[in-house]
Amino acid sequence: MDEIDRKIISQLQLDGRTTLQDLAKNIGFTSMGTKKRLEKLVKNGTIKFTTLLNPDALKLHPAIVMLEMESAEAMQELLDRFKDCPRVVQIFKTIGGYNLIALVVAENRETLESISMEKCSLRCSKGIRRSEFYPISDIYFSPFLQIREYLAHKDRKVTPCNVDCDPCKRYESQKCVGCPTTMHYKGTL
Repeated sequence: MDEIDRKIISQLQLDGRTTLQDLAKNIGFTSMGTKKRLEKLVKNGTIKFTTLLNPDALKLHPAIVMLEMESAEAMQELLDRFKDCPRVVQIFKTIGGYNLIALVVAENRETLESISMEKCSLRCSKGIRRSEFYPISDIYFSPFLQIREYLAHKDRKVTPCNVDCDPCKRYESQKCVGCPTTMHYKGTL
């Protein structure tokens, strides 16, 4: 990555809808030269165009989940189980006491509590030695997250993590809106 690539990336981070013409002016290239640079950055996996969402504007409640897994196998099982969960924004593998850190979102405080302790929780997976759950009060620098809205199908009976919301006591008592992938869902995602 050279200085031209950095200028392109910086401008797109400030405004992802910057026109090719404005990018070209900014870096001193023609529109075609800029387009080729941009295509190269995309092709080699340096950048990707996507839509980020503001959880505060959507009245979502984010939280951090820290997990210490007992084995690589247990870690992989958890990753496989939650790969299609629309509430899991991101999972990071780390080196240290907690070897997985997840960013999750919920539609309200009650649902956040449910995803911290019920069968659909990351913390209820097999092979977890210890875990901690921290609701987030404020997000700084950029309020936008890559919330995986495209996974909210609302057409399944059983969730991607293989939990049925319908018989859940918290769901029955309306303390949880259910999973955004199921027909039982009562939330806003």
